[in-house]
Amino acid sequence: MRVAVVSDIHANLHALDAVLADIDAEGVDELWCLGDVVGYGPRPNECCDLVRARATLSLCGNHDLAVLGALDIGEFTGDAAAAARWTAGVLGEPQRTWLSSLAPLGRRENAELFHASPRDPVWEYVLSEHAALLALLETEAPVVLVGHSHVALALSWDNKKIDGGLAPGGASKSLGRRRWLLNPGSVGQPRDGDPRAAWLLLDTAGRRAGFRRVPYNIAATQKEIHDQGLPHGLASRLSHGV
Repeated sequence: MRVAVVSDIHANLHALDAVLADIDAEGVDELWCLGDVVGYGPRPNECCDLVRARATLSLCGNHDLAVLGALDIGEFTGDAAAAARWTAGVLGEPQRTWLSSLAPLGRRENAELFHASPRDPVWEYVLSEHAALLALLETEAPVVLVGHSHVALALSWDNKKIDGGLAPGGASKSLGRRRWLLNPGSVGQPRDGDPRAAWLLLDTAGRRAGFRRVPYNIAATQKEIHDQGLPHGLASRLSHGV
C-alpha cells in the first residue's frame, strides 16, 4: 500500500492545495493526517473541509484542541495564542464538530500514529535520538509516525542503535527490517530551513519512505494572514521555513 502522510497544515490552504496536487500525481491508496489542521494560518475552515474529505485517517493536534477549548489557550504564548483565539472565533460549526471527533493518536496495519509522541500524543517534541528511542520503546509497530515539530525526520532502530536524523526533501529511505520513527514535516509551516510544503510518501509493501517538498504560493498565504489581522510574524516566517 502507498500512503501519503501529512501533518501540521496550520490553516495554510495554498500549501495544502499544492501538497494534495503532488499526492494526486503519485496515485496513493490512502492519506493519513497527523493533526494540527488549524492554528497559525488564515484558512481554517477550508483546510478542515479538504482534510475531512480526503483523509482516510486524521488525528487532532494541540492547536486543534486549543481552538476547540479542550486545551487552555493560556498554555500558548505570543503569536500562537493570538492565532488560536482568532481561529476559535471564525471556525464553523461543521468544522468544529469534525475536529471534535478526532483523537491525537491512531493505528493502521503495521503503523502507529501520534500527533506528538507515544509518551505524550499532544505535547512532546521528538527532536533527538534519545526522544526517538523512548518513542520506539513505547510502541511495537514497524513504523511510528509523529508530527508536531514541523521538522522532517527519519530515525531507525535495530534493537541496538539509533541511526538517522533530518530528512531533507528528496530523501528516500529503505525501511528494511529495522523499526522506524518518521516525521513527514509540516505542510503549512516548515521549521527546518526549507520553506516548501512537506509530506511523506510511505510504501508499506515495498518498505520505502520518500520525503517530498512542494513549492507553493507563499506570498498568497502571507497576504491572507495580513488581511485577517493575524500577527505579522506568522507571515514572515513562511519565507524562511523557520
